[in-house]
Amino acid sequence: MKNVLTRITLATLMLAAGAAHAQDKTLRLLTWGGYAPKEVVEQFTKETGYKVEVTTSNNEEMISKLRATAGAGFDLAQPSQDRIAGPQTEFKIYKAMDMSKIKTDLFIPSMLEATKKNTTVAGAVYGLPHIWGTDGLVVNTKTSKATDYADLCAPENAGKVSMRLKRPTLIAMSFASGKDPFALYNDPKAYAALMDEMGNKLMACKKNVKFYWDGKDQLLAGIRSGELTTAMMWDTGGWELNKANPDVKFVAPKSGALGWVDTFAIPAKGRNDEAAYAWINFNMRPEIAAKVAGSAGNFTASKGADQLMEAKLKQQFAESFPEAALKNIKWYPAVPAGIEDIEGRVLDRVKAAK
Repeated sequence: MKNVLTRITLATLMLAAGAAHAQDKTLRLLTWGGYAPKEVVEQFTKETGYKVEVTTSNNEEMISKLRATAGAGFDLAQPSQDRIAGPQTEFKIYKAMDMSKIKTDLFIPSMLEATKKNTTVAGAVYGLPHIWGTDGLVVNTKTSKATDYADLCAPENAGKVSMRLKRPTLIAMSFASGKDPFALYNDPKAYAALMDEMGNKLMACKKNVKFYWDGKDQLLAGIRSGELTTAMMWDTGGWELNKANPDVKFVAPKSGALGWVDTFAIPAKGRNDEAAYAWINFNMRPEIAAKVAGSAGNFTASKGADQLMEAKLKQQFAESFPEAALKNIKWYPAVPAGIEDIEGRVLDRVKAAK
């Protein structure tokens, strides 16, 4: 009986060891759609031996998943840079980056330093830049003359626009009103007053909104069909539409496009840091970054990757962002704790308004 129990115990230990080894060779990636194209994943696996399990998500869901598990379940996540310092301070869902394992020479220096600064908590860096882009206006130039976010609410656009009931819309409307919401991040009372003011504007604007969009397909279909003449949306969506209809253009608003950077961040209870660092360094190689950029439709923080991008995308970028518009991008800073609660209450009120 003792020998049987010994054999069972040994078999159990061998199975457990095999399972642990399999986990060591797997990277569990929590990312955005288009950021881990099949070709890139297959090449990574071929070069390193690591398999990649991809879960697509968005900022809100990433934070929710990691908060619910105290940072477990994934080895690498890709939240936007403004969504790291606040959640880390509140929930401790990430672990500090070991910069000695990062090939920093692969990054655009200015973008690397800015993102490190925005994701530093108590002296430690928690995020590195990957994909970047902007939110602004997509306009059918034959039927709309919109040049700024406030034009979404202009009488001539009644029933013909779309936007999201999310925080970027409140922030965009603030800039279009001549206010700088980011300057009020550390003054919750003043920020709440500004958000209430913007909430009132959005309630008055409801008659202009054909629908509040939640998904990419719904929004793109609305513009393609002519149902919408103007929408607040991301740059790559506008460039995609422009390929089929040259009259549809992504416009950097007069008050400034809103700039975002999606990062690499390591969850607090990730099991495979080595695979995470390997994926980061692999993705920042210019030839790999160009492939990812082609899939995502955005530019990356990889030094030299822009020279390998599709010519059409480079042309569209130059048209949407002349030098003045590029300098006027309003980059999202880190979101302090409590700010999103203020915004959430205002957005709920806008949603409920008739």
